[in-house]
Amino acid sequence: MSASLSTHVLDTGAGRPATGVLVELFQAGELVGSARTDGDGRVPELAGGLEPGLYQLVFHPPSPFFRRVDLELQLGDGHHHVPLLVSPYGCASYRGS
Repeated sequence: MSASLSTHVLDTGAGRPATGVLVELFQAGELVGSARTDGDGRVPELAGGLEPGLYQLVFHPPSPFFRRVDLELQLGDGHHHVPLLVSPYGCASYRGS
């Protein structure tokens, strides 16, 4: 089996999707996927056909305080959706569906 990953970024301070946000996916320091969020703040598939394992998901959000948000993820078989909610001075993430 394999894993895939999608994401979206919501600018909760502005109350709308965050467009043009750079999102990167690394495994063992190697870049395996990179994209910018679309007009709806989404990256429908950042990477597919991934081996299950440990990954680093890196967001470069539109925040005057959070310049980079790094998440370490253990991806198993199947699809994973990991959103980022960001405001000028706060951020949160969760495993979506």
